[in-house]
Amino acid sequence: AHEMLDRAIKFGGILGADVLITGGGQIEGASLEEQAAEFVKVFPPFLDKAEKAGMSTSMYAVHGNSFFTCLEAYELVWEHLPQVGIKYDPANWCHHGADYLEVARKHGDKVGYVHIKEHLYIDGELASQPPAGMGDIAFPKVLAAGLSGFYLAIYLLLWVLILRGIAIEFRSLIRDAMWRRFWDGTFAAASLLAPVLLGAALGNVLRGVPLGAGGWFTLPLFDSFSPAGALGILDWYTVLTGLTALAAIGHHGALFLAWKTDGVVADRSRAAAGWLWFATVGLWLLATLATLQVAPGLLRNALARPLALLCTLLFLAGLAVSFTARRQGRELLAFLGSAAFLVGLLAATAAALYPTWLASTLDPAWTLTARNAAAASQSLRAGLLWWPPGFVLAAVYFVVLFRLHRGKAQAAAEGEGY
Repeated sequence: AHEMLDRAIKFGGILGADVLITGGGQIEGASLEEQAAEFVKVFPPFLDKAEKAGMSTSMYAVHGNSFFTCLEAYELVWEHLPQVGIKYDPANWCHHGADYLEVARKHGDKVGYVHIKEHLYIDGELASQPPAGMGDIAFPKVLAAGLSGFYLAIYLLLWVLILRGIAIEFRSLIRDAMWRRFWDGTFAAASLLAPVLLGAALGNVLRGVPLGAGGWFTLPLFDSFSPAGALGILDWYTVLTGLTALAAIGHHGALFLAWKTDGVVADRSRAAAGWLWFATVGLWLLATLATLQVAPGLLRNALARPLALLCTLLFLAGLAVSFTARRQGRELLAFLGSAAFLVGLLAATAAALYPTWLASTLDPAWTLTARNAAAASQSLRAGLLWWPPGFVLAAVYFVVLFRLHRGKAQAAAEGEGY
């Protein structure tokens, strides 16, 4: 954490930032006075570094990862470090029932940065949020917990997606075989990691996360490597779900290439789709058996819910269609069958999980569900107004996209095509 803060100060100075915004951290089980005393002892060097970089320092009041959750915390610190400011976000105070105006009335001179999110609170209750973020409008607690808990995984996913784009852009800048092989390898590695990370994220949702009473959790990349021990993003179960996702998406992509290309690429794609189908089935069966051990309640839910059973029939039918249609040379039908398998599998999983969003492995009472994590009714109604046209626009986009690129992709007459 200290190294990350040093880097933030360094880059803030490079960018010419005026304010360094950070939290005070938390010590489990320590009193407010003890945490303030530890902060006063540890933080002065960072204040000096920030000042030398041309920045003042303001602390945010976010419950779960900072002890600055009340005015008393700031006042204890100001006795020794009066230069520490407040990162003033009214939503942080309102969300926990505090009077945000008291902060401005009593210590307005200490506010170093103001952050307004346009959240609407009525009598201390969240009533509405801006409609730009649909996930935030419907289930803000899930969004907040997931983004903070899976912070490392999200950044790893962003990096592999960025590397894919960089590899495509840089590959042909230099006409050198070694240069091109390096970027081809980078593109391949990033493309392999992306579905593994997405599958591992799904495995974390199925397994559960160490969600605390405050609705927050943190996960290292790995720890005990066992879903029964100290949890990390990766353990044997989430690695298995990640490999299952890799096989399923690889199979889907191979069928797409078999449909949209010809020549050597199409032949290789058909061959790859053949063994990837068997890999997908084998890994899916292993992942299903493992899920019965890690989260046995999901099977009971799936068997008791008609929607889950219907979606199960959909993905099993899709799996069969993708196999038989590929053998018959009907590439489009095989691709659609694979799509039905993916959609049906995800839908069956969601139906079996409902109403759970994030299950707590610490205490079932702390689990986030569609009921206890939902936004106010006004926000949900706003979401219902925005989602249908959003889906229609997305559907129109894909129809136009596939219409523009209908038929087989034609290889370039010379070179490698890009």
